[in-house]
Amino acid sequence: MEEIRIGLVQMAMGKSRGKNVEKAVRMIDEAARRGADIVCLPELFETTYFPAIENANAEAVELPGRTAERLSSCARENGVTLIAGSVFESYRGRRYNTSLIFDSEGRQIGIYRKVHVPHDPYFYEKNYFSPGRSYRVVATEKCKVGVLICYDQWFPEAARVNKLLGADVLFYPTAIGTVSTIEQTEGDWKEAWKTVQRGHAIANSMVVAAVNRVGTEGDMNFWGGSFVCDQFGNIIAEADDSECVTVATCDIDLGRNIEKGWGFIRNRRPGTYGRLVE
Repeated sequence: MEEIRIGLVQMAMGKSRGKNVEKAVRMIDEAARRGADIVCLPELFETTYFPAIENANAEAVELPGRTAERLSSCARENGVTLIAGSVFESYRGRRYNTSLIFDSEGRQIGIYRKVHVPHDPYFYEKNYFSPGRSYRVVATEKCKVGVLICYDQWFPEAARVNKLLGADVLFYPTAIGTVSTIEQTEGDWKEAWKTVQRGHAIANSMVVAAVNRVGTEGDMNFWGGSFVCDQFGNIIAEADDSECVTVATCDIDLGRNIEKGWGFIRNRRPGTYGRLVE
């Protein structure tokens, strides 16, 4: 069995960017002490969730920048691969919701810009973010990882592309919750959120790790519930709605065994999928 230990940092954010970053560093340290090989932070962990406001005074930063340098050092000092949640990036005249990946020596080995950008009440992300244009999977010491961000969770195509690029583990840094002024008329949002990601794990025979924030920010209540599920959708570890570090041990070989037995990849019929890109 080829094992990997995943650490999820579930945290609440305050108004101070510096304090948020230092909290993240302390929680990464804890995950490393508990044996994590790969650690993931939530979406937009530097700040409160400013897209809840249509025109917030939010500052985009150029990368790598001070936060990236701090996290690079943290990854190196702890000897962990770090999925650095996401930050509000300014790049070549555009602004993005961007995740960086650092290896255990602190080198940046990957970058992903959120492709699917929502625009709904309290999730006014199109006011802030341009959509990314591509996906990327990177090799770490123990496995290959892909990163998607929050709203990407609802799109099976994005998960499948990461699988076809070779991902063993798919991370979803997230900022999602309920809104006190909006009724959940469709059903339980949190249950749907968890169910769709478990489906991505099963359909693609890969580990899925979703990392949410917690706390109340205005009318938004972030439910936490960060979890890791295996390649057949079984929940290995799950957090409650408090600040915490969750660590899960995953068997990477299980995905290969499922692929061999169930044939979800080898039995694909790409020639019948043309409507997906129309």
